Amino acid sequence: MTQDPHSRQGNSRINGVAEPVSASDAPRALPEICSGLRRKVTAFLKEQTDDEALRNVQSQVRVSMGVIEEALRRYGPEQLSLSYNGGKDCLVLLVLILACLPAWTSSSGSDSTAAASSSNITSTLKTTNTTEPSPSTSEPQPLTLQAVYIVSPHPFPEVEDFVATSAAYYHLDLARYALPMRPALEIYLGEKTAVKAIFVGTRRTDPHGEFLTHFNPTDEDWPQCMRVHPIIDWHYTEIWAVSLSCLVPSVLSLSYGGEMGGGAIPGRRGSGNKVD
Repeated sequence: MTQDPHSRQGNSRINGVAEPVSASDAPRALPEICSGLRRKVTAFLKEQTDDEALRNVQSQVRVSMGVIEEALRRYGPEQLSLSYNGGKDCLVLLVLILACLPAWTSSSGSDSTAAASSSNITSTLKTTNTTEPSPSTSEPQPLTLQAVYIVSPHPFPEVEDFVATSAAYYHLDLARYALPMRPALEIYLGEKTAVKAIFVGTRRTDPHGEFLTHFNPTDEDWPQCMRVHPIIDWHYTEIWAVSLSCLVPSVLSLSYGGEMGGGAIPGRRGSGNKVD
């Protein structure tokens, strides 16, 4: 196994210069972070505006949160992970996942409800969800969020530092592998045997993203898991809008300027959606 233990806490960098984390941005407990994000997201979705672009962002957030909540109903946090590489797509997806955790209801709470929701997920997510996030429940929240970071062959130090900083800030249980995608995924799923699905920040305009849906299994000849694509229909302008909003802490939103994807994981070749 070649897990590269670079996931250390560190300062973010702006133009290569270390930017210290202020006391107000110091990491808090994950449930506190999640509750704060949910309040911000709810307020953002309730905001009345004549700005068509902002309304589009609100619509995308609602749909994405519906996908995330469906994944939580199907698998629960213990069976879910996030493909994370510090890119803006990943960061926005992470924020939305955390905002959904306070409303998570375990499958043992209502198996029939979860089953009915799963059967209707395709038709539901094809329309614009005009409702706000589901009301929160009393279910306990996890203290960390599972994530996997598959490192590019020649990562920039600024990116490495940002991944470490953001992982610490958001309490990610981050496994880091300096390996190609397939062996890294095989090792990760072999070590994290409970993980059955991975959130991926792929968008429709990414290479081979054209035919992806919100839920796609990996190729039959790849390590088996379900890929979940909550932001598949987002555009880059919408990613930037959320990145620059109050939903992403200032210490993280513009810590570096690299353009990175969402950590794509290959899909079925027969669907024409193979990604590298």
